[in-house]
Amino acid sequence: MSNFDVGVMQGRLLPKYNGNYQAHPVGYWQNEFKLASERNLFSIEFILDYHLAFKNPLMHSEGIYEIQELIDSTGVNVRSICVDYLMESPLHSKSISEVNKSIEVILKLIQNVSELGVTNIVIPCVDKSSIKKNQFNYFVKNFKPVIEKAKSKGIFLCLETDLNPVLFLELLEQFPEEIVKVNYDTGNSASLGYDMQEEFDFYGNRITDLHIKDRVVNGGSVELGKGSVDFTLLKKLLNKYSYKNLIIMQAYRDDEGLSIFDKQLEFFRKIIC
Repeated sequence: MSNFDVGVMQGRLLPKYNGNYQAHPVGYWQNEFKLASERNLFSIEFILDYHLAFKNPLMHSEGIYEIQELIDSTGVNVRSICVDYLMESPLHSKSISEVNKSIEVILKLIQNVSELGVTNIVIPCVDKSSIKKNQFNYFVKNFKPVIEKAKSKGIFLCLETDLNPVLFLELLEQFPEEIVKVNYDTGNSASLGYDMQEEFDFYGNRITDLHIKDRVVNGGSVELGKGSVDFTLLKKLLNKYSYKNLIIMQAYRDDEGLSIFDKQLEFFRKIIC
């Protein structure tokens, strides 16, 4: 019996959408619920992309209803959303109109997904949306209406950044701890050369969404166990912090997704669960 409930990042069990490594699979996203159920996966972390955002089922009532029907029929939940929309249009963008549009999108998203029982919304500040220390005040200001909306719906906002632990904690300390949490990505931290023990020491108590992947230092994603992530240490830390929150498989994928996923899921469950 697993000690942890494991979920999957949307699309990892399906063929790539338009060749994208990670994207909402428009037109066939429904198929993933059955595949997830067959693997005893607890949940699917949905993706809201920048392109075609308003065709995403999360953004309209009919889509929310369809998702709920699939949850009811398969037992696979939707507890988290990764707002990849913000990778293209971050809350610390220089364009005020772009920021305002992003705030509008997130507020609508929070309103809609609260009906599904979503607990976590991941706010990525990595890659193209990476945040620097001189942008902190601007980001904090723009994030406030989102925090208020999330608070009213009982939803955590999980920041994912590429900041070192000292700077990330400095940013976190500007937000209410009961609402603004941490999305910890094992692979991204390994690629940046960060010390997992140090990161957990700084904000392990605020992690409520965990992305599982493996990467080599200064390199890309690889199969679990072939990179620089210390999964034995991860298990130790999860036990130390009595971690009971979301664990989402965001591991390396190929064009089809399924067999490579199964191999890595077995690896992860053997070590962690």
